[in-house]
Amino acid sequence: MHSRNAVSFDTDPVPTNCPFCQETTIQANVLKETAAFRVVADYAPLLEGHLLIIPKEHFACYGAVPSTLDTELLALKQEVQAFLTHYYAPTFFWEHGVFRQTVFHAHLHCFPLGELRYNPTSQLHAVTVQTQDDLRTWYATQGHYFYLHDSQQPYIFPPQPTVYQQVAQETLRAGVAARNNYATWRNSQQRREDGKPLIASTIEKWHTFQQQGVSNVEKPGSR
Repeated sequence: MHSRNAVSFDTDPVPTNCPFCQETTIQANVLKETAAFRVVADYAPLLEGHLLIIPKEHFACYGAVPSTLDTELLALKQEVQAFLTHYYAPTFFWEHGVFRQTVFHAHLHCFPLGELRYNPTSQLHAVTVQTQDDLRTWYATQGHYFYLHDSQQPYIFPPQPTVYQQVAQETLRAGVAARNNYATWRNSQQRREDGKPLIASTIEKWHTFQQQGVSNVEKPGSR
């Protein structure tokens, strides 16, 4: 069962072993900090340009992040979209709403996967997202989920393994395979070993992007 009666939007208790709460474990890959968030180059990137947006406070997932942070989050998403589109390709966002998380701290994956689209006629999604409130409502009433925002629209999906496998295979994995030179899906350890030059290149491009001035780069819309 994934339904639940209520979820608190207060900061969740901080696990002593949460790597995203231990700033020293991610500091080398931090690209930007705001009052409530960090933009980080993923330590095991699926491809060059793979970023994370992580709240500084410990929340289980973005469904638990309070509405007071929505404006700040939207601005960061737009900045990341502008960066990835400028250097790589349009952005594809993906989040495990606790379901299938490997680090149990809210984090939004940002991939430069171009005009990749989920096919809504498959009816695998549960909600077509209009605002972050849709995510909070789902999490408060239904519990776990996973989320994607393709080049056109964000969606919430139920935490069902078969749905996850199909959506991940048809969107995320297909998009990554089309943009790297690996014929098979690599595990986290393999990506960590291969990822150092990708991370270094991403960080270098981000620094150039910031020096040029974010205001000089067109920012695509987001939700």
